[in-house]
Amino acid sequence: MPGIESNAVEPTKDELRGLPPLKKAARLLPTYGLVILMVGLIVTFSILLPNTFPTVLNLRSILSDKAIIALLSLAAMIPMVAGRIDLTVGYGIVLWHILAISLQTTMGLPWPVAVAIVLILGTVTGILNGILVEVARIDSFIATLGTGTILYALALWHTGGRQMVGTLPDAFYAINGTFVFGLPITAFYVLVITLILWIVLDYTPLGRYLYAIGANQRAAELNGIPNRKFVIGAFLTSGLLTAVAGVLLASKLRIGQASVGLEFLLPALVGAFLGSTTIKPGRVNVWGTIVGVMILAVGISGIQQFGGSFWVEPMFNGATLLIAIGIAGYAQRRKGAKSK
Repeated sequence: MPGIESNAVEPTKDELRGLPPLKKAARLLPTYGLVILMVGLIVTFSILLPNTFPTVLNLRSILSDKAIIALLSLAAMIPMVAGRIDLTVGYGIVLWHILAISLQTTMGLPWPVAVAIVLILGTVTGILNGILVEVARIDSFIATLGTGTILYALALWHTGGRQMVGTLPDAFYAINGTFVFGLPITAFYVLVITLILWIVLDYTPLGRYLYAIGANQRAAELNGIPNRKFVIGAFLTSGLLTAVAGVLLASKLRIGQASVGLEFLLPALVGAFLGSTTIKPGRVNVWGTIVGVMILAVGISGIQQFGGSFWVEPMFNGATLLIAIGIAGYAQRRKGAKSK
C-alpha cells in the first residue's frame, strides 16, 4: 500500500547543516507542522475560551475521551508500519466491550477471568487476520474488513439487539475510573504503551524489520527477513491492543451494546494516518500517531466549546486528514525534486 510505505522524508543533520535560519525552519515545517499547529490551537483556544478550555477539568475530559481512540490508533499503526491495514480495530472493540461485561453478568465469571478471555480472543483474532493476509494472500483491507464484519455480526447475535447490563464489581470500574495525580489512569496506560512501542519500533531489530517490510517487502525477503512471521506478529499486537481498548470502554460505559464502537474506526484510522505526516513524514511512527490523536482532540474540544454542532467532529476529522496528507505529499515532492 503506497500510502503507508515507510519512506521517511524528515531532514537529516547533514541537510540542515549550514542552512540559514529561515530556510532551516522551512525545511523543518513539513516535519513538525502538525506539532506547531497543535500548540497553536491550544494557545488560540486558551485565549478565546479562558474560562473553559485551559482548565484541569477540560484536560481530564480530553484525556479520558480520547484515550481509547489513542489506543486504537496505536493498534492500527502497527500493521501500517509493515505496509498493511487493520480495519478490525473499529469492529472488534464492539464485540470485546460487550463480552467484557456479558461474561461477568450472564456467565458469572470473575472480572479478571473475563478480561483475560477478551484479551485472548483479541489476540487470536489478530493472528487470524495475519494468517488471512500472509498465508491466504488476501489483501489486508479486504481481509480485515471481512473479519471485522463477522465480529460485528457476532456482537449483534450475542446481544440480540439489547443492552448488556448488570452489577459489576468496583475493581472492574476502577480499571478506567481511577485518577492518578489528578489525571485519568487511562492516560497513563496510553503513555506506557506508547513508550513501549516507541522503543520497540525505533530501537530494536524487530522495529527495523517491520519498517523494512513496509518499505519494500521483496527487498526485505532478499535480506533474509521472515516477512510472514513479523506481519502476523504485527496483526497479533494490533488485535491485543484493540481488546485492551474494548475492556477500557466496557469499564467506562458500564453497559454493552452493539451500537457503540464503530464510531471509533474513522478517528482511529485518521490518527494513525496523521502519524505518517509528522515527526517522521512518510513513515508511520508512534509519536506522530499520538500527535495526530491530540490535534483531533484539541481541535474538536475547542470547536465544540464554541457551540459546534454534532457534525463538527467528522467534518474536522476529514478536513484535518486531507490537510495533513497534503503537507506530507508536498514534503515528499520537494525531497524527490532535490534528489534528482
